Amino acid sequence: MAHRPLPDRPQKMRDFRGGWAYHVLIAATRQDTAMQTESIAVLGLGLMGQAIAQRLGAQGFHVSGYNRSLREDIDSTALNVSQDLTTAVGDAAFVWVMLADFAACEAVLGAESALPLWRDRLVINAATIAPEESRTLAAAIRNAGGRYLEAPVLGSTPQAASGTLQILLGGDPADIAAATPFLSALGTPAHFGFIGQGAAAKLAMNQLIGSLTAAFSMSLGLIQRESVSVETFMATLRDSALYAPTFDKKLDRMTERHFTEANFPLKHLLKDIRLFKTAADPRGVDTRLIDTLALVLEQGVQAGHADDDYSALFDTIVRAE
Repeated sequence: MAHRPLPDRPQKMRDFRGGWAYHVLIAATRQDTAMQTESIAVLGLGLMGQAIAQRLGAQGFHVSGYNRSLREDIDSTALNVSQDLTTAVGDAAFVWVMLADFAACEAVLGAESALPLWRDRLVINAATIAPEESRTLAAAIRNAGGRYLEAPVLGSTPQAASGTLQILLGGDPADIAAATPFLSALGTPAHFGFIGQGAAAKLAMNQLIGSLTAAFSMSLGLIQRESVSVETFMATLRDSALYAPTFDKKLDRMTERHFTEANFPLKHLLKDIRLFKTAADPRGVDTRLIDTLALVLEQGVQAGHADDDYSALFDTIVRAE
């Protein structure tokens, strides 16, 4: 496959030193700039995969998509549907992977019938997986004659739609340069280093999502049970060095115990917390606190919150009276 030059696009970049399946074609025009001609295939059309595909389409790229199973939330009136991975990849020089976990990545990317598809293509893997899992996939893609870049993201569907994701990159700077138009359309890239290091940064961030949310849940629970003014508590907290914006982001969900309509479900946070432990334990990091957090998340999943927003861990930490 001939590699076509990519259009120039400004970017913000931080350096790491400082079954059923279907094909989706999204046609879009840009009113303010020339139409992009590069093609990218998006594999995995869950909430984030759809949001990313739609964002890239809206920015003028030729986008195709693939999902392993039929989803009722895909707008079939706006998308052309197919059932074949080869058709979905088509002549795209770039493949964006937004699958749920390593098992899904391995099933799609590592299948014997799929490996020839990656020759001369750049696979950009945004799935949240362990560093060693990412290195395993990278080796398989390279052995098949392709290139591999890890690009997990911080942010959810609103950030994907607005192009304000934070993209945590691991891989060859040349591959990052090739992917710059897509990355810049989706958000702000930050290069953390080699394959595995972007994945490690993502797990470190998601560990903070769980730990901060659990810590805030405990504090808020005590405030409520002692009938302290939540407004006064929050005003004081906001003015302190202890404050994190995620506290306000989840405050209403916790006080109202409204956990549906999730952008990041509890079950996915549990998966990522377990991945953090798997990655950190061999590196001499004491993860006993993570064991307790995982237990709380497991109890939340068992209580029926698997697909609810991850702030539902409040419901396990502070039982309804």
